[in-house]
Amino acid sequence: MDAALIILSMGDDAVLAPTNPYRGSRSEFGDITFGGKNLLSLLAQASLIAQKTSYYYKWQVHRRARPESFGGRVEVQLTGRKSYDLNPAILACDGLARTKWAFGSWLLPQACPEGCPTHPSYPAAHAVNAGACATVLKAFFDEDFLIADPVEGAADGTRLEPWRGEALTLGAEIEKLTANIALARDAAGVNFRSDSIRGLRLGEAAAIGLLTDYSRTYNERFAGFVLTKVDGTKVEIANGAARTVKQ
Repeated sequence: MDAALIILSMGDDAVLAPTNPYRGSRSEFGDITFGGKNLLSLLAQASLIAQKTSYYYKWQVHRRARPESFGGRVEVQLTGRKSYDLNPAILACDGLARTKWAFGSWLLPQACPEGCPTHPSYPAAHAVNAGACATVLKAFFDEDFLIADPVEGAADGTRLEPWRGEALTLGAEIEKLTANIALARDAAGVNFRSDSIRGLRLGEAAAIGLLTDYSRTYNERFAGFVLTKVDGTKVEIANGAARTVKQ
């Protein structure tokens, strides 16, 4: 939601998707269709669908243990209390030796003092939500839009400085945000990388389904939503159907 509000605050309708029927209009603007209200409501719906989807797969299909639980099995096996038939490559990993040296046990260190959530690990709900919401953002805005006057944090973290790198496009920044939300959970030790990577794609698929349904409901002349998927392919969504666009 914050990302959507920031993008909407840029003001110029050049930020809107090229297929938005109100882009460039001198007399009309999108509101409940193709405007802010439509966007924000779809983000909320995408998030809800993503959450339900992730929890279905967590509880009804995979029930994968969290990294913290797996670390507990490593500790128990290496102390000789019980064998879990763990892969020998894991037990010989240098990371385990360094963890033992630093913390006195083979338990997985946790960034969060409360430890992992108590529901299953796969897929990561944060990732599914991020993938779904990012897909809606890419559908509503121009991924090639260049962000004006970008800034970055100074090395000491006390101020913002002008960005001097390559030009930043809106689509790439949405992708960065999505990856940061998903992969930060891995760095914190509460999800496996596959939980996040697959979660992003699952959320994307859920949002494409939502947009496909909604594409039937517009009365405006509308060429369809066009967006770039996580795997780099483009998809066009129009008249209740989604198809891959050849590039």
